[in-house]
Amino acid sequence: MKLKWKKPTKKQAWRFAVYFLIVIAGNAVAAAASTFFIIPGGFVMGGTTGLGIFVRNLVDEQNEWLVSFTVYAANIVLFLLGAFMLGKKFALSTIAGTLLYPSFISLFTYLNDLYVAANGQPVAGNDPWLAIICGSVLFGVGIGCVIRVGSSTGGTDIPPLILHKYFNIPPAATLWALDFIIVLMQLVAVPLDTVLHGAVITILSSIVIDFVSPIGLRKRQVQIVSSRWREIRTMILNEMHRGVTLLHARTGFLQEERYVIMTVVSNREVVRLRNAAETIDPEVFFTVSVVSEVRGRGFSSEKILLPLSEERDAADPAAYAAAALSEQDGPADTGADGQE
Repeated sequence: MKLKWKKPTKKQAWRFAVYFLIVIAGNAVAAAASTFFIIPGGFVMGGTTGLGIFVRNLVDEQNEWLVSFTVYAANIVLFLLGAFMLGKKFALSTIAGTLLYPSFISLFTYLNDLYVAANGQPVAGNDPWLAIICGSVLFGVGIGCVIRVGSSTGGTDIPPLILHKYFNIPPAATLWALDFIIVLMQLVAVPLDTVLHGAVITILSSIVIDFVSPIGLRKRQVQIVSSRWREIRTMILNEMHRGVTLLHARTGFLQEERYVIMTVVSNREVVRLRNAAETIDPEVFFTVSVVSEVRGRGFSSEKILLPLSEERDAADPAAYAAAALSEQDGPADTGADGQE
């Protein structure tokens, strides 16, 4: 069986171009923050960049290139681990961040060396707090933009995702813990005040990331109104493996009976859900709200996947609801309509 390649529409091509440009720009901004502000200031931080700084401080404090080499090595090892344990789909969504960020670190290290050689001091001069604030804010903006479009930066994002998949440990809590462990272990090579500055950088950049693209235990509750609700419902259940609640409603203007789809997804899945729903129905009405905590099947307890039986072919939502009520009163008709 030959796979047929379907030419993307102009809208799909434009979306992909914007997505890729944002991923590139986000990684570039995050790398610039590390290379121009945090590393030249002699500070430490979390993530694979923090590991690179740790190796540089242990081996040769004057060799800034050790940071980029270590970030490359750590990102590739963690990427391979994630691809093996989280699957090919994860690998495809992570490979850009895995390669782009350390590449920009190498480029900006070279540019920073040129700047220091020409001006005799780093970009932030001799003001440590200017370097901390600018570096933390820019790093948070860069990473937040990458997360906002549903991509991943790879690196130390991967171990928390693995622990979440196999042990249901919240990724945000694990990521915070991992970043602080990387910061604290640098006490071996740097003074306590430098480590405390690193803790401030980690906290401030996390706040900015939370502002640009909220992460953590909070989730997104999505409500979808569409005449093609059956197809969207099937997509959410079969492709995103998220639960769905159908709310019976009547449209305000045309007075049409319809179901409103309500589902809860992670922050990174919102963009994927929106794009998939708009592909099915370009006129879909899509609202997103923040929920402070989600508990239950698929979130705080183990997720189960139920096989979908044959879909009902009801003429309208009212008939669908009537069929459900009739099942409660007596045996269901197992004719052409089928059961769910």
